[in-house]
Amino acid sequence: MALAAFLAEVEELLSAAQSAFAAASDAAAVEAARVEFLGAKSGRLKAVQKGLGQVDKTDKPAAGQRFNQVKLDIETAFAAAQERLTARPATSAKGPQFDPTLPGRRPRLGKLHPLTRTIEDLKEIMGRLGFTVAAGPEIEDEWHNFEALNIPAAHPARDPLENFYLATAGAVLKSPLLLRSQTSTVQIRVMEKTKPPVRIISLGRVYRPDDADNTHYPMFHQIEGLLIDRHVTMADLKSVLRLFASSYFGGDVHIRFRPSFFPFTEPSVEVDMSWNDQWIEMGGAGMVDPHVLQAVGYDPEEVTGFAFGLGVERVCARRHQVTDIREFYKNDVRFLQQF
Repeated sequence: MALAAFLAEVEELLSAAQSAFAAASDAAAVEAARVEFLGAKSGRLKAVQKGLGQVDKTDKPAAGQRFNQVKLDIETAFAAAQERLTARPATSAKGPQFDPTLPGRRPRLGKLHPLTRTIEDLKEIMGRLGFTVAAGPEIEDEWHNFEALNIPAAHPARDPLENFYLATAGAVLKSPLLLRSQTSTVQIRVMEKTKPPVRIISLGRVYRPDDADNTHYPMFHQIEGLLIDRHVTMADLKSVLRLFASSYFGGDVHIRFRPSFFPFTEPSVEVDMSWNDQWIEMGGAGMVDPHVLQAVGYDPEEVTGFAFGLGVERVCARRHQVTDIREFYKNDVRFLQQF
């Protein structure tokens, strides 16, 4: 092969390679050009190199020198294309770009359910009054749900129609089990393991087979407080309830006691609160019955105490002026997003 023909082929290769690498707009195009011109097996530079062996012997030094220079120029063009892609700013990539002038999209944020928020508020308020939170199981035995609370077997509160008994579980364990009907069961469990003084609140779900209406539901939440110590009186109970009500409802809330009866307190009272010039029945309370103290190993001659129980739904509904507690369980976002 004549030297002139070889040099013409080499110059054509260099021109084509430089044009290809300069026109490559992305990494895929650069790689395709590299394979086409610098490929180890089928690259065009490799093919031209084979033609070097056909050049006349006397012309080979000049042909080889030019070939090496062309190879270096092609590799330089390849390196320049890679560097150009690396240095390119991210905003030059294809696809939609961020426009800071466009109006933003407000994300939809969740929030706590009003009952959950109420429970957390009550924990915080009672914590400031020195009460700690205690928890217990929602499936209970008759001892903790009734007997330890001075509720005998013949009491109407133990009627199977007034409770959710778990017949299958009871048959297996040979001991009746039921969904707890009150969070007072937690108080018994704490007193069984703790020596006086005791100052706790228990919050959680309880279950009673009530017909659902605007003030009743088969499942609801209770907050119960218990204080056992020396020289505890009804005056202490009334003071705690007034501080609790004033902290939650705000303003000056008055407390009124009406005589009542509960098996586990003696004397027992119904608790009314005056708020916004209206008396509201909130729950029951009283001094812990001596039989309850004896059931957990306390000496009624040494310690006394009070207990109270309030419905969380009722407290929450009164504060937010909700007239039907069933609304809390319908999962209607239009209702819940108001809180």
